Amino acid sequence: MEIAKVCQPKIIVCGASAYAREIDFSKFREIADAVGAILFADIAHIAGLVAAGEHMSPFPYADVVTTTTHKTLRGPRGGMIMTNDEEIAKKINSAIFPGLQGGPLVHVMAAKAVAFKEVLDPSWKEYAKQVKANAKVLGEVLVSRGYDIVSGGTDNHLVLVSFLNKDFSGKDADAALGNAGVTVNKNTVPGETRSPFVTSGIRIGSPALTSRGMKEEEFKFIANKICDVLDDINNTDLQAKVKKELEELAKKFVIYTQSTY
Repeated sequence: MEIAKVCQPKIIVCGASAYAREIDFSKFREIADAVGAILFADIAHIAGLVAAGEHMSPFPYADVVTTTTHKTLRGPRGGMIMTNDEEIAKKINSAIFPGLQGGPLVHVMAAKAVAFKEVLDPSWKEYAKQVKANAKVLGEVLVSRGYDIVSGGTDNHLVLVSFLNKDFSGKDADAALGNAGVTVNKNTVPGETRSPFVTSGIRIGSPALTSRGMKEEEFKFIANKICDVLDDINNTDLQAKVKKELEELAKKFVIYTQSTY
């Protein structure tokens, strides 16, 4: 609030790509109102949780809300810009097309329709709850194995792991885990000491494997394998062994099933 009063911004942006705790949009609305600013909320990472009621919704508070249609929303790559202000809508429409966006991709539109239909199903809430439960287990195992989790845990779909107290970097961890068949994202962390191209942390999310049907037991297994690799980060034989183990696990959870649409 104090910073906003000093800076007097015309727009306040809230949202994050590597924040493991819940965002209180109502507090941002209070700050925006105090300085007469437009509130812009980006929920790209948490949109699927918001849709399920598993995260506070920005819609009662924000003037503009943006999101991708993938990540926790589990659709194709794409995006949405939403507002209930006609003047803002006119400005956004004028800026987007034809200046920034080309012609529509019909196959992506169809994929979005399928994704949105899935969100309307009662099972979506169970998916969102499982996403959070799996991320929580992932974080708990990492902590039990001696790894620092930024903020100590998670309220959503991801954990941010800090290696500030380790000899290796986020880039090192990203490469080693990649060799072991685990896709993560090297990420800067609070108190960062390395360049953003190297980083001192990694970001790990739970939605993709949750979508395949994996639950707490599988995430506990995967989390321990992640720690095994990080504990002996230069051991390429171990990485190859873990990759085979995870491939066997993945075979039990098929990605595609017969469509019902």
